[in-house]
Amino acid sequence: MTLKIISAEDILFQGEASVVHLPGTMGAFTVLPGHASLISTLTPGTVRYTATDGEHSVEIQGGIADVDSNIVSVCIY
Repeated sequence: MTLKIISAEDILFQGEASVVHLPGTMGAFTVLPGHASLISTLTPGTVRYTATDGEHSVEIQGGIADVDSNIVSVCIY
């Protein structure tokens, strides 16, 4: 699936990921390929994902995640 992590200043990551872990407002959740569509607000925490070159993490203060058609868009602040 395609993962995009963007802030107001920069695109932090854009590429293929096999799993994404997100700190949702209603609780942490994991997105895998083929996940149902959803929109969620994010709380301060860590976005963790596995890309083709290994595991990565990004500390965030909050944001919004949109999952649709194997595209995960994470807008952070």
